[in-house]
Amino acid sequence: MNRIWLGLILGVVFGLADMFMTMRHGDQPATALLQAFTSRFAVGFLGSNLSFPWHPVLSGILAGVLISLPDAFGLKSYGGIIGSGVVFGALAGVAVKLWAR
Repeated sequence: MNRIWLGLILGVVFGLADMFMTMRHGDQPATALLQAFTSRFAVGFLGSNLSFPWHPVLSGILAGVLISLPDAFGLKSYGGIIGSGVVFGALAGVAVKLWAR
């Protein structure tokens, strides 16, 4: 599968997953849900399209951490936000290793 399409698919899946995780914490404003979606969409898309000279999982983790840092600092919730960025980034790297050409 093309990396662009894989990134779009992963971005939507990760974005929706993070939106649902955000909604578990009570009634959230639309801006919080949009922030959750766009942040994880970026992890899925960029994590699957980075091409560094190392394993794709490490590239995905790097993307996940870097994209998660501003949200973690702004919301003062470091473990959950950076942790989900690492997990989603690693999943994007695994998907690239398995399906991308």
